[in-house]
Amino acid sequence: MATPNELVRFLVNDVRLGDVTGNAFSDLEIDGYLALEGGNVKRAAAQAIDTIADNEALASKVYRSQDVGTDGAKIADALRKRATALRAQADREDDQADESTHFSLVNFDGPTRCGPELTERPW
Repeated sequence: MATPNELVRFLVNDVRLGDVTGNAFSDLEIDGYLALEGGNVKRAAAQAIDTIADNEALASKVYRSQDVGTDGAKIADALRKRATALRAQADREDDQADESTHFSLVNFDGPTRCGPELTERPW
């Protein structure tokens, strides 16, 4: 089973097989995102992606060389959309977890006048 740190790297696409030095984030940074987000892997990944987007926006350069070009602002926007999607997934998972822990109280004095199991009936 993968560690939360590894899962965040997977979602951020910060996986370099056999080359730890090539990662965009250090283990300490990933651990920091996990701590900020209460251990939630998807929210931590969203924070990391937002950091990458901020870096792209700060660079905010448009390069064009012959027929090839790049636009930092568009890249940042796409990254922010990915971060938003991860947060929405985390919200849905939280909602599903909340729904599974809800319970209903049963009214034992309803129209049938039945009590809890193994109690005397009033009639």
